[in-house]
Amino acid sequence: MDFCERLERSKAIFGSYLAARSVKALRNLAKSRIFFNIFLACLLILLMGCGSLGSKSSTSGGGNYAALGDSLAVGYTSLEGYVPRYARHVQTDTGIVININDLGQPGWTSSDLLHALRTDAGLRNAVSSAEIVTWDIGGNDLKVAYESFVAGNCGGSDNQDCLRIAVATFKTNWDAIISQVLSLRDPSKTILRTMDIYNPFVAEQHVLGNFGTVKPYLDDVDAYIESSTQLRGIPCAKVYQAFNGPSGTDDPVFKGLIAIDGFHANDSGHNLIADLLRGLAYAPVK
Repeated sequence: MDFCERLERSKAIFGSYLAARSVKALRNLAKSRIFFNIFLACLLILLMGCGSLGSKSSTSGGGNYAALGDSLAVGYTSLEGYVPRYARHVQTDTGIVININDLGQPGWTSSDLLHALRTDAGLRNAVSSAEIVTWDIGGNDLKVAYESFVAGNCGGSDNQDCLRIAVATFKTNWDAIISQVLSLRDPSKTILRTMDIYNPFVAEQHVLGNFGTVKPYLDDVDAYIESSTQLRGIPCAKVYQAFNGPSGTDDPVFKGLIAIDGFHANDSGHNLIADLLRGLAYAPVK
């Protein structure tokens, strides 16, 4: 058994151990972000030697795939994100050789992505020359507001102003993001795909007693994503439903879809997202 095989086996054992931990213990471990970031950096360095992560951009010919978004697009905390997994699905199902250009940036909000689409010549060129464009965004918008809410710094008489502002800002940015993408690519010639936003904090919110207060804001955002993409004819993967169930009350940690940091999708989560995108088929290409 070589090093990479041992690493994969250790990963499986570690994942089983985390699944057996209580949600409270897992959340406490996730709060040690300094330890986690150091651990993750070391792990990624090791994994690069195994070839598991692959390159950020492929050089093979064929269909150009521009992936936009935040750390979810990057595949942060996972051995492989949904982007290369989805690219393999496209290649298997259509025969198109995919050239991946992963332009995701950890920490990006909808404002960051919109700004890049408006001003970053390299990103705009990548999108304009892509036969496939996917994007995920908004998780950080809500996360920042949620953390302020939990800290009691959200503003307003009900400590919810920042949540309202985050939702309103996201909606404005989301519409502008779609407009920018459509200005760069003809939807009749491009596989355009996006997704809504999951809630990784279900257990924590129940413990803190704020689940019922916070959930309507996420529901509002996801409903807006669904309605706006339907209006524009852009297929949207229902990640929220897959991670949190039809009612949005399921805990994706219990489902084994969330990484050790308690926020990002793990390999199982990314595999699920890629499968959801695959389920949207490949019109107008096929």
